[in-house]
Amino acid sequence: MQTIVVMGVAGCGKSSLGAAVAQVLGWPLVEGDDFHTPANVAKMRAGTPLVDADRSGWLALLGTELQRHAAGAVLTCSALKKTYRDQLRAAAPGLRFVHLELSMDAARSRVATRGGHYFQPTLVDSQFDTLEPPRGEAGVLVLDATLPLAELTQQTTQWIQETP
Repeated sequence: MQTIVVMGVAGCGKSSLGAAVAQVLGWPLVEGDDFHTPANVAKMRAGTPLVDADRSGWLALLGTELQRHAAGAVLTCSALKKTYRDQLRAAAPGLRFVHLELSMDAARSRVATRGGHYFQPTLVDSQFDTLEPPRGEAGVLVLDATLPLAELTQQTTQWIQETP
């Protein structure tokens, strides 16, 4: 079994695709948002973007969680910077990433229409400011986040099953 991270900016569909892939493959799902500290959640709820120092402990927790699932799992995590992805890779060698690409306008629209989440729509721009797309990194599948969920799920599971 393998471990993958479904990554991208807020609103790209990480949770939806992560849950669908985990269900199809029978793998555990690790929802990265569940591991944010109360202080990080409060910052985002207040519309304050997280900085590297805020994310460091969160990424360490996610790395520990990946190690708990050594047999494989699907993690949803923005993983916006290469250093963040490298921190996760250090915790789980062989880790692979599915990057859901989405335009800023589409991300703003999606975040504005979802209810019950602490992430404020005003934070979308900061995610794009932080994003270092994983172009050229090994073990990365890039998908158009506007494709139907069934198609994204099929492409992801096929990639996982065909790539050693």
